Amino acid sequence: MKIITTPDKRLREKSEKVRVIDDEILGIIDEMRKLSLDWEKEHPFELSAAMAAPQMGVLKRIIIIRDDMENKKNATFTALINPEVIRAEGKEATDFEGCLSVPSIYGKVPRKTKVRVKAKLEDGTEVRIKATDELARTLLHEIDHLNGVLFIDHIKGVEDAFYRMNEKGDLEPVLDYEKEIWDNKELWGNE
Repeated sequence: MKIITTPDKRLREKSEKVRVIDDEILGIIDEMRKLSLDWEKEHPFELSAAMAAPQMGVLKRIIIIRDDMENKKNATFTALINPEVIRAEGKEATDFEGCLSVPSIYGKVPRKTKVRVKAKLEDGTEVRIKATDELARTLLHEIDHLNGVLFIDHIKGVEDAFYRMNEKGDLEPVLDYEKEIWDNKELWGNE
């Protein structure tokens, strides 16, 4: 398996609910963890914070979230099966987001700062999560994937919202954003 990128149409499809957590589902989760860490090895300035099953072409409602987003050496992830946003609230904050499936582009994305999510763990335990700030943003980003939504969809029409990472790991604005972003059908993958 591999991480798929825009304009792959599967990134724009809605994922199916997982009915039974069996060996197939556990295998998908293991593959997601492996692919996330493999991607990270190829991107020395970046951290693979999370991933959704559709990002490897599997249209199942599964995401993984890194257990420690501050420590790249901690390479453990928690899998959430059938995650569902119960409530997104709080103020709206704009911050940078990137995506394994949208290569080289980062964007300033507005999102709510608090979220409540319900899901199941790999062992079938039902959990409810209250998250704020970065974890809330990450959960919303990944759950969007399960509905065929990419982070770039949240920032259409905003000037000075798109960035690229340079060879030193710094983000630089995309200067000709209309030509490079809005007119780039390959990036959007939904036309």
